[in-house]
Amino acid sequence: MSGRPKAPLVLTEKEHEELMALTLRRKTSQALAQRARIVLSCAEGMDNKLVATRQRVTQQMVGKWRRRFVEQRLDGLLDAARSGAPKTIEDARIDALIAKTLQTTPVGATHWSTRTMASATGLSQSVVSRVWRAFGLQPHRQQTFKLSSDPMFVDKVRDIVGLYLDPPLMAMVLCVDEKSQIQALDRTQPILPLAPGIPERRTHDYERHGTTTLFAALDIATGKVIGQTHRRHRSSEFLQFLRTVDANTPAVLDVHLVMDN
Repeated sequence: MSGRPKAPLVLTEKEHEELMALTLRRKTSQALAQRARIVLSCAEGMDNKLVATRQRVTQQMVGKWRRRFVEQRLDGLLDAARSGAPKTIEDARIDALIAKTLQTTPVGATHWSTRTMASATGLSQSVVSRVWRAFGLQPHRQQTFKLSSDPMFVDKVRDIVGLYLDPPLMAMVLCVDEKSQIQALDRTQPILPLAPGIPERRTHDYERHGTTTLFAALDIATGKVIGQTHRRHRSSEFLQFLRTVDANTPAVLDVHLVMDN
């Protein structure tokens, strides 16, 4: 026998569309999609027992979401806010943590870790980790830098950046660089092509064919690259590359070469 019938649950056309969308949308959580299916079944006139059987849930669950939807409509399917005060950290403690991270080092060590910082501040390691991530702090990492001793460095930077951002009329700006010691490798067997159910395959073994040097000039306005490879890396090869650049640029344009920037 079926359970005692409940008050009819009637959906508007828009509510029906939104509930169906919740059941079909990939990003919908499983719990919310299940609640939407329960409400849709209830809207077909089924009682709680039949809905519970079809959706493989308890009658109590069906009754809960039927009641929530009748009282609050679609908003009733969302999880209610949890009780209790939210866990927060005072801004002053966050400021102190950031200042300590940036301005001090731990005793007997060169860098702070979440463990040593938690011990020093009285915060948990998870809190320290969250604050560091939020502010992009990575005490465990190091990078090197070099300051130029050229007294004209700032003026030169302005000239270069100015060329990139606002080149003169009838001018072409090329960014030139080279890459030496490129290994010329070849597989010992032909590459096996992609096939249904089988990815492209290549042998692990390879043959060495020495090294090569790549010279390249990037036209910053169009993205076009003028490139040339040479077996050796000498001034004569670079001069040959510059002649190639000259031959491939319009004679009516003034060419600005920015090298090693």
